Amino acid sequence: MHQDIEDFILHLATERGLSDNYQLSTRRSLESFLAWAGKVHQLSEVSQVTLDHLHNFLAHRKRAGLAASSIKLEIVALKIFFRWLTTRSRIPRDPAEVLPLPRLERYLPQVLNPPEVERLLDAPDATLPLGLRDRAMLELLYASGLRASELVGARLENLDLDHGVIRVTGKGNKTRLVPVGGKARAAIETYLQRERPELVSKRTGSHVFLTHHGKSMTTVRLWQIVKTHAARAGLDQNVYPHLLRHSFATHLLGGGADLRIIQEMLGHADIATTEIYTHVENSRLQEVHRRFHPRAKRATGDLSKSEADGRFTQPPASENTNP
Repeated sequence: MHQDIEDFILHLATERGLSDNYQLSTRRSLESFLAWAGKVHQLSEVSQVTLDHLHNFLAHRKRAGLAASSIKLEIVALKIFFRWLTTRSRIPRDPAEVLPLPRLERYLPQVLNPPEVERLLDAPDATLPLGLRDRAMLELLYASGLRASELVGARLENLDLDHGVIRVTGKGNKTRLVPVGGKARAAIETYLQRERPELVSKRTGSHVFLTHHGKSMTTVRLWQIVKTHAARAGLDQNVYPHLLRHSFATHLLGGGADLRIIQEMLGHADIATTEIYTHVENSRLQEVHRRFHPRAKRATGDLSKSEADGRFTQPPASENTNP
């Protein structure tokens, strides 16, 4: 079973081109099942695994307190593993074929509104060390909707400020071109001209954003920087790099952008992933309607005394008046 897992992970890396994180997550799930199956059922061959074994393992994981979303990831890992074994004729049948995926409650992503984004982007002090870098990073996160890993991995050879685009490598090592807005371009140009040269050392590579040691940024450091400036901007909610990506997509949708274009810019493989932002926008519209539309207030009983008095003192409209 160990060798089957090794061969499968190699398949994910070489033939599917999936990310290191995905490979690591899948390996952990499969090795967890392997250890359990050997200890509880003394299984030594994948051909011995049955659907009952899989059900028992998942029940064991649930009793251990694993969240439904994590259990779903383990089910997906098991299903694609046994499907691969079956297609390679390593096992006569697929025991995970009818294994159901749990239904997960979908949570709408939180977003910043435009004024809050402005406060965050204005928070870095350009007169302080690394202030130009921090402002350029925040501007690019919001202007292009990049993932944290995509921003810290951005390289000079993939940045074309003349044409306002950046080539990024996302999940599954897939590359895409993303527009860079005017303010982000200006902030990046200023950083590249005035601050980055001072950060360069002998071991510096071509990464756009550098630490004060001249090394490439890490996602952990990016999180710290975003939170620092969120606190400086006086934002009460939990602010993190991906929140700017959510805000980018939601604000585009609210401005009338086509969902397919947003999908392309975000690098989503499935349009269903992008469609969650339509729910965010609908939720925002409903809140605006509830707060400001007089009929919405009456429907919820949210009438002030003056509104209530006015409702019953207005003269009735003529029955012959056209609407």
